[in-house]
Amino acid sequence: MTRHDTDPTPTAWYDIRPDLPAPVPPMLHPGTKEPVTADDLAPLFPAELAAQELGGPREVDIPGAVLDLYRRFRPAPLVRAERLERALRTPARIYYKYEGGNPTGSHKLNTALAQAYYNKAAGVTGLVTETGAGQWGSALGLACSFLELDCEVFMVRVSYDQKPYRRALMETYGAAVHASPSELTAAGRAALAADPAATGSLGLAISEAVERVAAAGGRAKYALGSVLNHVLLHQTVIGQEALAQFARIGDYPDVVIGAAGGGSNFGGLAFPFLGEQLAGRRPVRAVAVEPASCPSLTRGRYDYDFGDSAGTTPLMKMHTLGHGFTPPAIHAGGLRYHGMSPIVSHLKELGLIEAVAVPQTACFEAGVAFARAEGVVPAPESTHAVRAAVDEALACRESGESKAIVFALSGHGHFDMQAYLDHFAGRLTD
Repeated sequence: MTRHDTDPTPTAWYDIRPDLPAPVPPMLHPGTKEPVTADDLAPLFPAELAAQELGGPREVDIPGAVLDLYRRFRPAPLVRAERLERALRTPARIYYKYEGGNPTGSHKLNTALAQAYYNKAAGVTGLVTETGAGQWGSALGLACSFLELDCEVFMVRVSYDQKPYRRALMETYGAAVHASPSELTAAGRAALAADPAATGSLGLAISEAVERVAAAGGRAKYALGSVLNHVLLHQTVIGQEALAQFARIGDYPDVVIGAAGGGSNFGGLAFPFLGEQLAGRRPVRAVAVEPASCPSLTRGRYDYDFGDSAGTTPLMKMHTLGHGFTPPAIHAGGLRYHGMSPIVSHLKELGLIEAVAVPQTACFEAGVAFARAEGVVPAPESTHAVRAAVDEALACRESGESKAIVFALSGHGHFDMQAYLDHFAGRLTD
């Protein structure tokens, strides 16, 4: 194992939209069906985040206060997985960009700190959000603790029950956590009336969070951990660091891989490399990996759809399984969203990225193999990227090619060990 983590954290986020050959279709107002404006977004987001959502320059300066917080745990290491290479007997060079070294154990803190900062600067006193597996809720809970904001989290019921330690982490950071669907909102009560045993979905949890913000009378704003443009913008610190680290060691990836639920971790790693390709410098294959049980990119339609189950959010042009879709209760809770980031969806339509869907059991098999070789236990979400990277490396073994492969290890699985116990006991299904 060789670490490459001495390069500085970038001082600006990278917006890929100005470099694309065709513009990303705009977000539409749910009532008028016209492109949303900053005023339309004002009830949910402070002005700076609304501006980032609607698009601007290629580079957006990272505020100094956010950089100071980033430097508590960034730069994140780029690691050469030499033991995994030997275990697979592959000529491929396998790297992973490890985001599990911060206090919350996942990449979500990169945008949580930025969103909390902009809300605090705008005079907001609290944030409301949803979370699936709890990685995002944990990150926002810590960010709100750092920035002295109230935090309220609607956690998808199946993960609320499956992952009590994630819930405990959020509460340790001061967040109030509710199982979704809940009795606190009209959307939650309607879901429970239809099915008292409802396991919930990210779309429904979003509906509850947005409804809660509307009831707050301006005291609180909404925060989202993936999908939206400004969220993917903040995550590009991952790929920019990786670019600098590869330059320092004199290598460059042929293939960039990331798990994709809403798209933030995949986009955070892949967008800066795609920017190099769009500028005519270095080509790259970018592969988004999703669960076969929630395959928005590979089987969803590309169309305008709501971001939430109740149909209250703006409409986004994205690959979607339909905003009423309730996914199976797989352990990769962060990948159970009905839609995909509009930017990632647009890149797929432009042919700039590939997408594959992989079954749950094969992912855990790859996650265990990776843990035994490299020592890091991946989060269930990250095992999807591990699976695709292993498959690419095995293909290199067959062809004899020595490709460089980098994947996003979005977080550790220390709060997800029940999933591994279920895997070892044969209780996981596809």
